[in-house]
Amino acid sequence: MANHLRFVGRTVMVQSGGVEAAYGVLNRMLAQEGVAEALRRSRYFEKPSRARRRRAFEACRRVYCGEMARRIAFLARSSRQDPWPGC
Repeated sequence: MANHLRFVGRTVMVQSGGVEAAYGVLNRMLAQEGVAEALRRSRYFEKPSRARRRRAFEACRRVYCGEMARRIAFLARSSRQDPWPGC
């Protein structure tokens, strides 16, 4: 059942012969899930030291991006008081 739901989640409907548009949508969905990158990575052997470095870099990047998103959301919140009133 889980495999079926995963397949349905990746299904793209082609409307009136718009195959190029549907192909672009499918590529965008697969890129967001990291399927193409995983395929490219598994094509050749990755040395264990390189795999550790890549995983560490990806973890650092996730932490950094999450922290920056949190800061931006804090600054862009609607209930924020004006820091320079009257200017």
